[in-house]
Amino acid sequence: MHRIGATVNPKEDTVLNAHSIASTTPLSFGLHPTRRDAVQTPQKRKARILVVDDDPGLLRLLTIRLRAENYEVEAVESAAAALAACVRFRPDLVITDLRMDNMDGIGLLKELQSRWPGLRVIILTAHGTIPDAVHATQSGAFGFLTKPVDKQELLDHVQKALKFSGFAHVDEDWRASIITRSQLMEDKLAQANMVAGTDARVLLTGESGTGKELLARAIHEASPRRHKAFVTVNCSAIAENLLESELFGHEKGAFAGAARAQPGAFETCDGGTVLLDEIADIPIRLQVKLLRALQENEIRRLGGTEAIQTNVRVISSTHRDLNQLMVGGHFREDLYYRLNVVHIELPALGKRREDIPLLVAHFLEQQAKESGQRKIYAPEAVELLATAEWPGNVRQLYNVVRQNVALSHGAIITAEVVQQSLGGGSTRLPSFDEARDEFTRNYLSQILQITTGNVSQAARLAKRNRTDFYKLLSRHQLLPDDFKKS
Repeated sequence: MHRIGATVNPKEDTVLNAHSIASTTPLSFGLHPTRRDAVQTPQKRKARILVVDDDPGLLRLLTIRLRAENYEVEAVESAAAALAACVRFRPDLVITDLRMDNMDGIGLLKELQSRWPGLRVIILTAHGTIPDAVHATQSGAFGFLTKPVDKQELLDHVQKALKFSGFAHVDEDWRASIITRSQLMEDKLAQANMVAGTDARVLLTGESGTGKELLARAIHEASPRRHKAFVTVNCSAIAENLLESELFGHEKGAFAGAARAQPGAFETCDGGTVLLDEIADIPIRLQVKLLRALQENEIRRLGGTEAIQTNVRVISSTHRDLNQLMVGGHFREDLYYRLNVVHIELPALGKRREDIPLLVAHFLEQQAKESGQRKIYAPEAVELLATAEWPGNVRQLYNVVRQNVALSHGAIITAEVVQQSLGGGSTRLPSFDEARDEFTRNYLSQILQITTGNVSQAARLAKRNRTDFYKLLSRHQLLPDDFKKS
């Protein structure tokens, strides 16, 4: 199998991550490339377990038992604290008491399922509430344990839950080519890691250049199929008859030039993962054949009649809106639902600007390895990069850094060089006051639209008194009459 490294292929989607880079890259705009010796081989991390119980004694006991087994444990005393901890701690498993004040274990379970699909949850219950615990497992909990909790039973449940989540197969190297410190990207990676341990089909969407192919490779790397092949088929770059052959193979003489039989991706990738890149561009006729292959787990080569059994995990990606294509009759609805079992939408680079300095440092390091010359950006130059529009996302940023390195005569890349490469595409980030005013105006406009200009009702919804609400409208130059129905 082709090994996923940190090397960027400009022809591929390029997102991207290495935790060691995050800890060594300067955060200032005077950006130096990462030192070669700073990037270390990722080590297998401990499984993270979040324990939730309003009994401090039980919380302490569970923490001691789990840490003794080399698990990383975070302990909290309420569901609200658990939800906050999940954002920061990124648990692989949650163990929660059923009976808690405010939000109980069932409520927490439902909230976790909504925010982090695939996160395993074990419920703790007293003997008298076992029927409730059974209901919890029917609602999606992995299992339940009765109090007092038996140590071996606890550890057995934990091991099984982690195995089902896919954690047992994975170390941190699965995401080594995805460079990020963005909380938004971390959410997507957590979702990808959860689904990797299953065979569920995944649909990756997002603008061109956001890293869909790299995330697909990372999912494969985190899956039990990681030792088998990963094959990408670009559905938009190949003629229809050749695409059919690329996917399903062909027999000798199936078309002009078919001098011998040839297996397709579904055969050569047996036991592995197939990425159907730009799936929105697959012709309608082939959509029917693909749907049949997904339903029956078998294919027929072009020009052949023999059914061939297949065992592949299918991931699809596109930058287009499949819902609009379905409405227009250009994409089959039944195929859409076969492919879209789990949907992960990758954010545009403009929504994760905190990653730009990190990515720039990584790309500079790559260029230094290729050319033997190390260059750095002037602070003003990185400021331009961090505030620019990036319609081509990470791929475009990579190409700009490569161009800057090539065209810069000295060791320091100036703001003028960056400005030339951006072609006037940079934009000033709004100040805090400007951003707050824009948010307030949009909020007031929305609430006036909801109430069709009724100021008293709008003030109640906003939980402000009527006089203050009028002052806000005046300050932001909004007239209630503009929102009243004619």
